[in-house]
Amino acid sequence: MRKIKTLKKNYEFKNVLSKGKFFVGKQVSVYVLKNRKNINVIGIAVATKKCGAVLRNRIKRLIRENYRILKNDLKQGYDIVFLWTKKGEAKEANYYIIQNDLIKAFKKANLLN
Repeated sequence: MRKIKTLKKNYEFKNVLSKGKFFVGKQVSVYVLKNRKNINVIGIAVATKKCGAVLRNRIKRLIRENYRILKNDLKQGYDIVFLWTKKGEAKEANYYIIQNDLIKAFKKANLLN
């Protein structure tokens, strides 16, 4: 199983958030920016004020798993940042709502093959 490439530096996140296009769902906002590589690179951010570490990590796992399932159907060569929305309640994090948010965002961004 291959690892998913991730954004790690603050300037990488800022670059995608400032220059990329965004798509808002019920619980997840998705920012997309074309890169010069042949692979997709993702970043996941959940605000520390929303919840504790356990819930934050659960939300990140749910987003990462949904991305893993969809990544074979996506076009390559993009930086993608997933943000947990302010209106999304952390205790109500749901696999299926996140899945619908990602599918809708990827369709609007024209990333699904």
